[in-house]
Amino acid sequence: MGNSCGMKWDYDLERLYMAERQPLLKRLLGGEDGRPGRDQQFLLLALVPCYFIVAAFFFQSPGEILKGLMLMVQEPDLLITDYFVLGGVGAAFINAGILTLLCIGIVYGLGMEMDGHTITSSFLMFGFSLFGKNIMNIWLILLGVVLYAKYHKTSVSRYIYVGFYGTSLSPIITQVMLIGHLPFLLRVCLCVFTGITIGFVLPPLCTHVHFAHKGYSLYNVGFGAGIIATVIVSLFKSFGIVIESRLLWAKWDNTPFLWLLSVLFGSMILAGVLMDKQVWRKYREILKCYGISGTDYLRSEGDAATLVNMGINGLVAMWFYVLLGGHLNGPTIGGIFTVVGFSATGKHVRNILPVMIGVVIGAMTKRWNVTDPAPSLALLFSTTLAPIAGEFGVTAGIIAGFLHSSVALNVGIVYGGMNLYNNGFAGGIVAIFLVPVIQSIRDRRARARGGLSL
Repeated sequence: MGNSCGMKWDYDLERLYMAERQPLLKRLLGGEDGRPGRDQQFLLLALVPCYFIVAAFFFQSPGEILKGLMLMVQEPDLLITDYFVLGGVGAAFINAGILTLLCIGIVYGLGMEMDGHTITSSFLMFGFSLFGKNIMNIWLILLGVVLYAKYHKTSVSRYIYVGFYGTSLSPIITQVMLIGHLPFLLRVCLCVFTGITIGFVLPPLCTHVHFAHKGYSLYNVGFGAGIIATVIVSLFKSFGIVIESRLLWAKWDNTPFLWLLSVLFGSMILAGVLMDKQVWRKYREILKCYGISGTDYLRSEGDAATLVNMGINGLVAMWFYVLLGGHLNGPTIGGIFTVVGFSATGKHVRNILPVMIGVVIGAMTKRWNVTDPAPSLALLFSTTLAPIAGEFGVTAGIIAGFLHSSVALNVGIVYGGMNLYNNGFAGGIVAIFLVPVIQSIRDRRARARGGLSL
């Protein structure tokens, strides 16, 4: 009897504790259901770039960071320009952190609700700001997208994510400013014209090219940007403007970056588990999804499951690459962040691993090593083809990765490294080539099972 009274007393104390704790939880997470509200969602997303801004000062002093930022603005940004080498790790993290915070602030200021593309575009902005985008070269392209929206008398929020993704062409802006034989004022005018033109043509072109691959390549803007870069570089060459290739690639100790990224991705998983008791059930629903472009796990399965998926994919992509002997640097961390970002809009371990395995098999049978610079990026960014593995199975995913490993290493020559989303262009080509073939084989088998013929 006394024991049961003690149990009741403990239970009452627990209820009292939870009642006092509940208002704090509501303030932190927002909403009666414990899910983050809009402000809390944007705050949580902003913590990621803030985490790296703080980390930056453990790698470089403020003076060194400032010098690195100045150097990153002045130098060409062609693929592959590792900002870890050019400006230093601290400067690269500050550059990426500031740009990402500004983009998050723009979306928040436009009054938009957070969805999967908010996360994806923010993570891509951070990742590519480690090797190509900087605090000076993205704004004219974004201005062009704004003018396109104004021209069509529609909201800027309709195209803002296309603008963020389209900053993959920012090396073109830097390159125009480096045309040495032209007067400074003329170069500025050319920069303004080129950047605005790029931004203005991006929305219609990217809408059109989506129908070519039907969403089986997630980096749709990368495909459209590759076409734009090809046209612009062709014009450059016609006027005798020489574009020199570049390769800056850090090969340092992976240990500090392994810790830094593992803490971040582990925290994502932990936060997701704490936010929702049903998170693993919802995560299993994510694993069932094909992942075709247009998927939004944030809306379909919620914040918690999306965070868990992002954390797991980040750890898997990072360790998969590192265990192969790869180096963590600006471009490869950018690749890992791209995997994590698209984990809100299509990627999960079931549809990315077959494609990555296909790239590794390609490395075993071809004349390059998977840890070389370009193949390393092909390995991480090949996951643009995750929907192929998601819908058509493991074998199709491996074939897609195998083909991508060759295409990605050769298409960049047509635009001289001016498109940072080189693998998006390559992935679009592979999807356009491979998906109709797979569908025709699948349709023929279905007809055969039904006793029909083509």
